[in-house]
Amino acid sequence: MQAEPLAAQWRPPQAQLEQDPEEARKARRRQGRVGRLVGAYGWRVYALPVLLVITVLVAFNTATAPAPTETGASQNGGAGQGGDGTLAEQPAAPRDLNIPTAELPTGGDFTRSAAMAYHVVPVPNDGVSGKEAGSGGTVYHYTIEVENGIDPSSYAGDDAFASAVERTLSDVRSWIGTGKVKLQRVGADYGDIDFRVSLTTPETAKRPDVCGFSIPFPTSCYSRTFGHRVVINLARWVRGALAFTDLGLYRQYAINHEVGHALGKSHVGCQQNGALAPVMMQQTFGVSNNYVAQLNAVDQYNSKAVPADGKTCVPNAWPVLQFGDTAPAG
Repeated sequence: MQAEPLAAQWRPPQAQLEQDPEEARKARRRQGRVGRLVGAYGWRVYALPVLLVITVLVAFNTATAPAPTETGASQNGGAGQGGDGTLAEQPAAPRDLNIPTAELPTGGDFTRSAAMAYHVVPVPNDGVSGKEAGSGGTVYHYTIEVENGIDPSSYAGDDAFASAVERTLSDVRSWIGTGKVKLQRVGADYGDIDFRVSLTTPETAKRPDVCGFSIPFPTSCYSRTFGHRVVINLARWVRGALAFTDLGLYRQYAINHEVGHALGKSHVGCQQNGALAPVMMQQTFGVSNNYVAQLNAVDQYNSKAVPADGKTCVPNAWPVLQFGDTAPAG
């Protein structure tokens, strides 16, 4: 059986009206008022009470809802990573740092931005692999690369950069001198590449998915998410750092420090006042723990790595010192 649609009944039953004339007059007055409202406003007569109820409910929920939890960079995992390990936008650079040794020195011109794509510098001879350096430990294979679009006159060309990198990493004062690693340069077609030493423009380096921009000074870095890339900042390669009076020594430091990250090493501070700085100290910004501690305050990964204890070291480029003693490298 088909059911009748439900409807509001605007008038009392006819039998009741016939028995009660007064009730009939009231019904006619009600019908007249409703009819006039419907005639004037149509469907709005029915919608307005519903909207009024909805408005009251929304106002009540808004007033009683809990305050939203703050989110943002302070909850990220640090250094461009969210708490779940994914990349996140870097926080704004701090404006109250007082680190005179962190500024980029004056000097030669360099390309500020380029293609964010790289070419591998060919390995001499067979083009596949160079000589294995080191006598023990795990073998790490690396390429040497340059970002496309860099003016070669600023760094003397690909071969000069590649020679400086390979010569540094093959030195017994470098990581091979610890006896725990061996390093071998390979070409683009080599299958198993552990990291890529890459000369990179400053604008590419400060991208959130590369080195980031939480530190407001040109910096190099190691980026696992950007192709296991040891990023050597072109600005620093050309001009060095104020803590170093020797540009060649600074370049050796930059290579060893960032490759140290590729080998799993972390930042440390000056261990003994007046001693050679550990290679994993952030010497690009200075050799004073007080200075480095300011930088680490914006990086949760390194926030406790260096205390502001007043210790100041001497610049040093090597993980292994000249007399065979291992500097504290982290």
